[in-house]
Amino acid sequence: MAPGGNRGWLLRLVIAFGFAQAAVSMARPAVSYRALALGADERAVGVIAGVYALLPLFAAVPLGRRTDHGRCAPLLPAGVVLIAGGCALSGVAGSLWTMALWSGVMGLGHLCFVIGAQSLVARQSAPHEQDRNFGHFTIGASLGQLIGPIAAGALIGGPDMAGSSALALVVAGAGAAVAFASLWRIEHPGAAESGTQRGARVPVGSILRSRGVPAGILISLSVLSATDILTAYLPVVGEHRGISPAVIGVLLSLRAAATIACRLVLTPLLRLLGRTALLTTTCLLAALLCAGVALPVPVWALALMLVVLGFCLGVGQPLSMTTVVQAAPDEARSTALALRLTGNRLGQVAAPAAAGLIAGVAGVAAPFVMLGALLLLSSGVALRAPSTAPATGPADRRRPAVGQDVPDRAGGSRPCREAKG
Repeated sequence: MAPGGNRGWLLRLVIAFGFAQAAVSMARPAVSYRALALGADERAVGVIAGVYALLPLFAAVPLGRRTDHGRCAPLLPAGVVLIAGGCALSGVAGSLWTMALWSGVMGLGHLCFVIGAQSLVARQSAPHEQDRNFGHFTIGASLGQLIGPIAAGALIGGPDMAGSSALALVVAGAGAAVAFASLWRIEHPGAAESGTQRGARVPVGSILRSRGVPAGILISLSVLSATDILTAYLPVVGEHRGISPAVIGVLLSLRAAATIACRLVLTPLLRLLGRTALLTTTCLLAALLCAGVALPVPVWALALMLVVLGFCLGVGQPLSMTTVVQAAPDEARSTALALRLTGNRLGQVAAPAAAGLIAGVAGVAAPFVMLGALLLLSSGVALRAPSTAPATGPADRRRPAVGQDVPDRAGGSRPCREAKG
């Protein structure tokens, strides 16, 4: 596929990701409310939220290796099946440990889907399209994060909190299954062939030593940890401050809507500020706003803070994807993206567990101060990180995309098998 050509595959991928992410975003607060209804305290909620990332922690790199040497598309339906099953079975679980188990299955499904989808975007996008395409791809996640909490808030509540949260989890599983409808013919044959023509495996240590990869991993970890703890712990904050589940769902959706708005204007922001300045500024602002969530502010002020926070958090994920893809060796891009996701999952295991401990000792608002410190560290890393070549302008065509004709030595042309990002 030549740059600027048909991007119907990207639209279908965004739609599928939207449904899958909506299911996860609906299920995560529903799991927290159901756990509270079954007698869990703040520590237990933190442990269950951490188990969501535990199984993916060990599976990310092997899945990335497989994708580097094969097709991306098979991971997508596998991920949808695991997400749908994990959501529905969490709803019928009768104990905290079984809820934690099925939460882990849901997390594994989300990992499968995301590795396959991110690798597909990297493989089917030219370098100058990567910031834009990763930004559009993550709109699917933001749409899901917008719809999921509202749906959860609409279903959860009343005297039977355990029953209503179980219903929300079953509905989330059914919603995830709808993603199947958008996964037909999503991978181009040329992109699939390129995955089977890779050379020897690049050692993980070499990938991590590639300049820019560690910075991209840390920034992504910090941003996702902030999003994850907001999703899991804002319901707990609401319970302590007397904010209803429906209002908490609206607040989480406002944050997601601001993230969508950010990604729609990401390309002009990059042209105006550049990647380094944009990442540094947004991480710094997000650090201050996360710490501000700990303050006992009125609901309207909390909503305003979450809108600005959502806009700032919208920058980190797509730009960290591009940073890692462009910094990693060409034959190990899926593995590098998997390492980035491993960092994300490490954050999702450690951050909720630490949040649970901090909340048990210092109160439910204290984890947001911890997030502020982590994002402050990320802003410093972003400032010192090497600046990759701009990927937003049509002038950067040194590495064409899958299917683009490039001149050969005889003066003719041959199809490019892969976009080297």
